[in-house]
Amino acid sequence: MVAINLIHERKDMSEITIRWIDDKMMAGTDSNGHSIIIGRSPDPKFKWVGIKPSELLLLAAGACSGYDVVEILSKQREPFTDIKIICTGTQVSDPPYQFTDIHLHYTVYGNINRTKLERAIQLSEEKYCSVIATLKPTVKISSDYEIINLE
Repeated sequence: MVAINLIHERKDMSEITIRWIDDKMMAGTDSNGHSIIIGRSPDPKFKWVGIKPSELLLLAAGACSGYDVVEILSKQREPFTDIKIICTGTQVSDPPYQFTDIHLHYTVYGNINRTKLERAIQLSEEKYCSVIATLKPTVKISSDYEIINLE
């Protein structure tokens, strides 16, 4: 009991829960109680009804970096109206199918300063994003961006 209490008191630790639903489907719940469906249905055609587990890693990298970029641009008072990130990954063709390369493509809408956007992406990928920092020792991370000014 004491060990469990100590774990829950730590502020530097994350905890999620994975629950098996049926066949190849699970539900993942984060530390705030938000859930997602992971996996495919019992259908013999392997219809995916949830997120593929390996793609959760791409979602995490894109969301983590996106959060940082939004935060940095907002603090710089850059007038963006939308940000979209497409994150692609290349995996080895044999088990365990680890990722070798991950690329993030940032599309930022608004009349923003190119240099400030480049710096925001750099800071995210090199300093702030915990997911990318965790992946970098074994996965090649690359990125590019485009600015779409709707004015």
